[in-house]
Amino acid sequence: MTNPTNPTNPANPFEYAPAPESRSVVEIAPSYGLFIDGEFAEAADGKVFKTVSPATEESLSEVAHAGAEDVDRAVRAARKAFGKWSALPGAERAKYLFRIARIVQERSRELAVLESLDNGKPIRESRDVDLPLVAAHFFYYAGWADKLDYAGYGRDPRPLGVAGQVIPWNFPLLMLAWKIAPALAAGNTVVLKPAETTPLSALFFADVCRQAGLPRGVVNIVTGDGSTGAELVAHPGIDKVAFTGSTEVGKAIARTVAGTEKKVTLELGGKAANIVFDDAPIDQAVEGIVSGIFFNQGHVCCAGSRLLVQESIQDELLDALKRRMRTLRVGDPLDKNTDIGAINSAEQLARIRTLADAGEAEGAERWAPECALPSSGYWFAPTLFTGVTQAHRIAREEIFGPVLSVLTFRTPQEAVAKANNTPYGLSAGIWTEKGSRILWMASRLRAGVVWSNTFNKFDPASPFGGYKESGYGREGGRHGLEAYLDV
Repeated sequence: MTNPTNPTNPANPFEYAPAPESRSVVEIAPSYGLFIDGEFAEAADGKVFKTVSPATEESLSEVAHAGAEDVDRAVRAARKAFGKWSALPGAERAKYLFRIARIVQERSRELAVLESLDNGKPIRESRDVDLPLVAAHFFYYAGWADKLDYAGYGRDPRPLGVAGQVIPWNFPLLMLAWKIAPALAAGNTVVLKPAETTPLSALFFADVCRQAGLPRGVVNIVTGDGSTGAELVAHPGIDKVAFTGSTEVGKAIARTVAGTEKKVTLELGGKAANIVFDDAPIDQAVEGIVSGIFFNQGHVCCAGSRLLVQESIQDELLDALKRRMRTLRVGDPLDKNTDIGAINSAEQLARIRTLADAGEAEGAERWAPECALPSSGYWFAPTLFTGVTQAHRIAREEIFGPVLSVLTFRTPQEAVAKANNTPYGLSAGIWTEKGSRILWMASRLRAGVVWSNTFNKFDPASPFGGYKESGYGREGGRHGLEAYLDV
């Protein structure tokens, strides 16, 4: 494997020289408070936690840990701001969203570096995927703010009130944009809780809100662990709960809000099937498979973690896939040549290792290219398993890491049956040259998003969400407004 951490590779004399992005472009404060009512403040009990770089295990900053009193203060600030914010004409709210989008664009280099430091993802992804999509979501929903009467939800739809939003660590800033942009466009105010391991870009966004002149209390950010999120979800002053994260936590949230009048959207786990037929363009499919499972270290809820390949082309496809995997570069997330960065946390790395070991113990054949991993930080080499059956844990459970399980099929009917044989239903991919087969398959796959001859493509105008244990509700597009309107 070509690897910036292992520059001597006789098999490939054309090594990439390191091309590091400078971390000096962003200033990280030694400590951060909670962002409540337009100001940063310490937690009421003074409790703090550290956020670390997963690539080096160095402490990046100390962050306030919000308790029940802090959450209550944030919700009350959002409630106080709701009256004036919701009363603004949509065109006026749109101006703030446009302003936020432009500031995100102007400060995208800072944000990309910060995201890669705190999250571990390669700078190429945070710079070229995450940040453009963040700005695009604010631009998109700014365009809706004065057109809510024409969104298909009746004349004069009203905002719900205060939205409590809990986001994950895999796309910290992008998930923030998915949640905050439609909520503000619809006239709601927000209390957002970022993930414990990746709070820095959300706190940076608080400064973006102040720079944009957003009225005090419209956006509030409380940092902490799962207990902070639980306090926010259970708070009686919350009108709407939006959560992206694990199915286990999603079920707990559903139990908490049951019997209340809170509206809820849950975007949870996945175990997507990437289905390759014998007439698929092999090289294109290989790139889609790699993007589907190794993008963002596999920390993607809609990752194509199950490869279903038609039996007649299994050997040809796997040979091509292994050749491609040998070229992937694992290492420093700030190196512009890096393909696969660090695993987000020690806890997540332990889970990936446990499930990969279970795959071997249950009889699947494990393969990974030769790869010299850095000595510090949290790392896992890109890995694939063959000889996998639907009974294997690696084919049933969400690994949330760079691990691909390969299964085979003979007929389209068998492919549909295997793809749908999962408690999840978030996404799927289909690779074939036949348009009729794409339509036939897509209509039968129980997945919220089905990609054809591509994978992991997102657009703010397109709704995203799942079925079954992948949650309910949609984010993105016109559909994403419904969750924040009283319809």
